[in-house]
Amino acid sequence: MLQRIKRNKKWFISIMIILVSGFSYIGYLQLNMFSSSNKEIPENADYLIILGARVKGTTPSLSLQYRIDAAAEYLNENENTIAIASGGQGPGEDISEAEAIKKELMNQGISESRIFIENQSTSTDENIMFSKKFISNEMKVGLLVTNDYHVFRGTSIAKDYDLSIVGIPAKTPAISIPRSYIREYLALTKYYILKYTPL
Repeated sequence: MLQRIKRNKKWFISIMIILVSGFSYIGYLQLNMFSSSNKEIPENADYLIILGARVKGTTPSLSLQYRIDAAAEYLNENENTIAIASGGQGPGEDISEAEAIKKELMNQGISESRIFIENQSTSTDENIMFSKKFISNEMKVGLLVTNDYHVFRGTSIAKDYDLSIVGIPAKTPAISIPRSYIREYLALTKYYILKYTPL
């Protein structure tokens, strides 16, 4: 009987340690996600990268539309900033995400000459890697537009490619918040594992 009580106590302590560690880790991620999406946004940036998201046929999803709207607002107020629309074409998409971004930016008054297309990427890492070819050494100040929950991972990946950029946080559709944040916690965990695990 005493042995069983001791065993149960050990299990209880182990479970509590796992739970506390898990909540602490999520708190750490959440703090960084909040901090990254609330930084001061510099004016007259040299370039702005808009990360792609799902396109339904030729119509941007609400998540992507929010990104486009945030980018267009900045670009209309900072006329020397170029835009890099980034995102390939996935299943169910009749055009690439980059093309959808370009079309909507032009609808909001952004000149076609200011928009560069990166339409090969299939992940955030590739978004940054492939967009970098449009960024010259003279371009020092950059911005990244994505939904608020995604800014931390996007800017972290950009830093891995020697790009020091600030995020412009677009809204996240309310209906998508729980799923988006859970998926982002998992994506950040994968990012850390791949980054810090020796090959």
